[in-house]
Amino acid sequence: QVQLVESGGGLVQPGGSLRLSCVASGDIFSITAMGWYRQAPGKQRELVATITSGGNTNYADSVKGRFAISKDNAKNTGYLEMNSLKPEDTAVYYCNALITRSLYWGQGTQVTVSS
Repeated sequence: QVQLVESGGGLVQPGGSLRLSCVASGDIFSITAMGWYRQAPGKQRELVATITSGGNTNYADSVKGRFAISKDNAKNTGYLEMNSLKPEDTAVYYCNALITRSLYWGQGTQVTVSS
């Protein structure tokens, strides 16, 4: 069994920064890829960023230049560094991980950008 646990969300003012973490635990041989998604109230879940085991990254246009995804293979942990946050970044942020051909999701962490 694999579990993903996100942390690091909270309330931040516009222009501020937050760093989200996603820790994978359980029966993990290797993590093929990790990703961050978000879902705002009344909207569909959308891709924020992904990173492969080789370090290749992909970002939604709305976050390019402001967000950075990374991972620590030794710790089975993924990160999402979010800078220059805007009110429209407000959402529940979810991480996922592709592990041995199965996709796992975390429970989500709330990010609220407001003055």
